[in-house]
Amino acid sequence: MFPEIGDVPIASIKRRAVAELLDQVEDDSGPTMAHSTLAVVRPIMGWHATRDEDYSSPIVRGMGRIKPKKRARSRVLSDDELRSVWNTAEKRADPFAAYVRFLLLTAARRDEARELIRDEIQGGDWILPAARNKTKLDLVRPLSGAAQTIVEAQAGIDDNPFVFSVSGKKAIASLSRYKRDFDKACGVTGWTLHDLRRTARSLMSRAGISSDHAERCLGHVIGGVRGVYPMFDILPRNSLIFLKPTCRFVTT
Repeated sequence: MFPEIGDVPIASIKRRAVAELLDQVEDDSGPTMAHSTLAVVRPIMGWHATRDEDYSSPIVRGMGRIKPKKRARSRVLSDDELRSVWNTAEKRADPFAAYVRFLLLTAARRDEARELIRDEIQGGDWILPAARNKTKLDLVRPLSGAAQTIVEAQAGIDDNPFVFSVSGKKAIASLSRYKRDFDKACGVTGWTLHDLRRTARSLMSRAGISSDHAERCLGHVIGGVRGVYPMFDILPRNSLIFLKPTCRFVTT
């Protein structure tokens, strides 16, 4: 159980309680999740400090669990590693394995895919709402037949809206635990789920995809005059990323 600080008045929360919370998260889910937890707690306490002259946030420098230099990654899976990851995921029937294949096929961000709900799939398009992506624009990501097959193969449990789910009540979680088991099965270590996105981008470059087109497939906004023209030619079908002719942004 995590230390319960939710019902404690914010002025009574001491640094030790925050540190114990981060320790527990790190033990259960790894340093990255602990670092992300701190990123949620810090602004809440900072916001309160701007409104109460008697309050001082218990969070100080050095409480982060990942050093900035260590957070920067350049890991791209080799062809052999990618082959092992894909083949292992294809042989397994669990939601995590399907989720891994979907990440590779779409180059989506980890939580964009993890929290995918069925209503976001319209025809052959995945319409990612502005509230769920960094651009704060509605992003339309055409899905390949392979990606659509993965979505359709995920069993719908009662009224659970999430495509990738273990419990049938919420989106798949405890990713670190599932990944540890997956790593043992595929024999590839030292990679993260976000590395799949970087690997997909690398493969697009190798396939000769223009930088603008590749960046749009990743859901990035193109600045300047180049950003005025969102439609582009079809991507090669012999690359790993099987996308339809266009990736486009829709603003509302």
